Parts: sequence; C-alpha cells; structure tokens
Amino acid sequence: MTDAAAALEPGRQIETLDELTEDQADAVLALIEDAARTDGTHAVSEQGRLQLRGGPREGIRHFLLTADGRLAGYGQLEDTDPVEAPAAELLVHPALRGRGHGRALGSALLAGSGKRLRVWAHGGKSAARHLAQVLGLTLFRELRQLRRPLGADAAPLPDPTLPAGVTVRAFVPGADDAAWLAANAAAFAHHPEQGSLTQRDLNDRMAQPWFDPEGFFLAEREGKLVGFHWTKVHAADGLGEVYVVGVLPGAQGGGLGKALTAIGLRHLAARGLPTAMLYVDADNPAALAVYEGLGFTTHEVDLMYRTES
Repeated sequence: MTDAAAALEPGRQIETLDELTEDQADAVLALIEDAARTDGTHAVSEQGRLQLRGGPREGIRHFLLTADGRLAGYGQLEDTDPVEAPAAELLVHPALRGRGHGRALGSALLAGSGKRLRVWAHGGKSAARHLAQVLGLTLFRELRQLRRPLGADAAPLPDPTLPAGVTVRAFVPGADDAAWLAANAAAFAHHPEQGSLTQRDLNDRMAQPWFDPEGFFLAEREGKLVGFHWTKVHAADGLGEVYVVGVLPGAQGGGLGKALTAIGLRHLAARGLPTAMLYVDADNPAALAVYEGLGFTTHEVDLMYRTES
C-alpha cells in the first residue's frame, strides 16, 4: 500500500509492504551495496538483508521510498520482540541524499511503529546521528566491531584449554539443528536478537555461500551441548569473523568461551585470513576483557537510538 502522508513533496512516495517481489528485493540489495561502497559499511544488517527474500515474515515490514519513480531509500521495521520497541534500519542512496528523503523515511518508520521505535546507525556516521536527533531519538546502545590481525606477524594465539570432560566437534547440518537452536536460546536468553533465532533463520544462514560447517564448533560434555563457536568468512574482504560464541549458563566461568574463541581463531588463521573481526556490546565488560586479552581492538562502532516512551 502507498503511504500518502509520507509523500511530503512531489515525486516522492513511500510504499509499505509485508513482502517484496524478487525484483524489489534485487533493487533493495543493489541500493544497500551502492551505499556500502560509499559509506564503508552496510546500513542494513545481515539479518535485515536475509529478510528481504523468502516471502512474508511475522513482524517484518518493508518501506520503499521512491523519488520520480526511482528507488531512493529503504527502511525495514522488525516488530518481533515482545518487550522492546520495534527496531528499524534505513538508508538513502548516496546520490540522492540531502533532499529530505532520510527524514521522510525515518518519520514513516516512526509512525509505523506507533512512535515507539529503536533505530540502528551502523558505523555511527554523523548524518545518521543528526537524523536520530531530528526524529527525537536518544542514544541507548553501542555495539563495537573489534578486529585483530591473524597473519604471521600477529601476536600468537593462545593454546585452547578446554574444561575437564569437554570435547569439541564440527556442526552437522540437519542432525544438530534442534540441539543448537535450544542451546543458542539458552545461552542468549538475555539477548533477544540472537536468542530468538528460529529454524528458518538457521536455514537462511546455512543457504549462504559463506556457510561452512567445518568452521562451526560445538562443545559437548557427556553428549550434551555446553557451548559453541560459529565462525564466518568474508572472502571478498579478507576477514574471518567470530560470528557467535555462546556458553550455556551451567558451563560459564570455566574458561570455555575463551577456549572456543581460540579454536575458531586458529581455524580462521589456518584458512589464510589476515584479519579477524567480531561484534560485542560496549556494556559487556566481561566479553570485552576476553576479546581484548586475545588482542582485539575497536575498529568501528554501531549505535542504536530509541524513542523515550
């Protein structure tokens, strides 16, 4: 449907959709990549990009901003958290910025959320910070991207020391899906974005070209999952990612997280990747201490803003 109220100037329209056609998804992905080449970072997260395809998804809405018939901006609203306000990501094509499109798109997302909204500003760019201020949003979350070198000249990685009785093996697609999803939910019960992953979300990721079960490590004790480290390779960028490390509550505090991280980093180094990266919340001092102890330093920062209500 077309949101007529959002057409604030001649030639601009914002269409709100529950699902995108293949052509629309292709156009949005092209827009995201065009902007990333200018900005140095993706304005829409991996999860958001995966949600562009595959039909309607509960709680997901797409906002397509066109100017004179051309796709000029995109916003995605995710209303799946039972407690937190809906979360949004948005961008405007670099060649069409400075014309009020960002403000129009942000206002449409704000209205679509019932004026209860959280918005990501990936990379913390000044224009995004300004838009958040214009929309009346305040900063409340800082997500840091950390990096460390893996090459021959880098500081050596520590030998992984597993707790007694713990063994590590590779993930087996199909056989380990349900057990991993349950373990992930338990390890990230405090983190709704990660802890709420479903079989569909896992399938989306396993269908991506980067997926490699040999880089997805499961830690077991007496046949039960107690932790995991899923790595990811960004081949075009020469980056290996500590994609997600999780330790179940009953296994925390014994050094398993550090050992799993070291195992994954050694795997990425063996693949010949020169640099490793990861994301961690700035208000998680325990995780920051572990990663900084492994030689990681802050590379860039993603910021999240929200309404006060």
